[in-house]
Amino acid sequence: MMLKLPPKEKIPEAYTAIEDKRIKLLKNHAIVQSSNKEKEYFIQWQGNVYYSNDAATYWQGYLGYPIIAVLMLQQKLTWKKEISAYFKNVNWHEINLANKRDYKKALEYVIEKNSEEEKKKIYNEINRVYEEIKKLDIELTRKKIEEK
Repeated sequence: MMLKLPPKEKIPEAYTAIEDKRIKLLKNHAIVQSSNKEKEYFIQWQGNVYYSNDAATYWQGYLGYPIIAVLMLQQKLTWKKEISAYFKNVNWHEINLANKRDYKKALEYVIEKNSEEEKKKIYNEINRVYEEIKKLDIELTRKKIEEK
């Protein structure tokens, strides 16, 4: 079980990373490029133990979007292509800064152009994935995992 849950709004950020093909998934690690392409995050796993050097995971102790995206690609979390399409080419870094890290406002800004029906579909999907996150049996570590 997750000790500290991430803000739900990290889920669309993971969708963007997948949709924009900013994830290089390897055998036991991944490299995820940030939405403004200025940073790269290193994600590593062994069994159910995960490490990431993104700020949310490392400093806040909750799943940051890079790990969420990796878990989706590993099929430990499910994601829907038709929902990720809503988040193509979103510079979350810029939008989060503009909204003073109010992730809820940032998400509202990103989806405001969509119909009410589409927004409902998007929020339902975010909530569904969030419920899956609550049930995940993974552990976060702040130390890189030594190769065996």
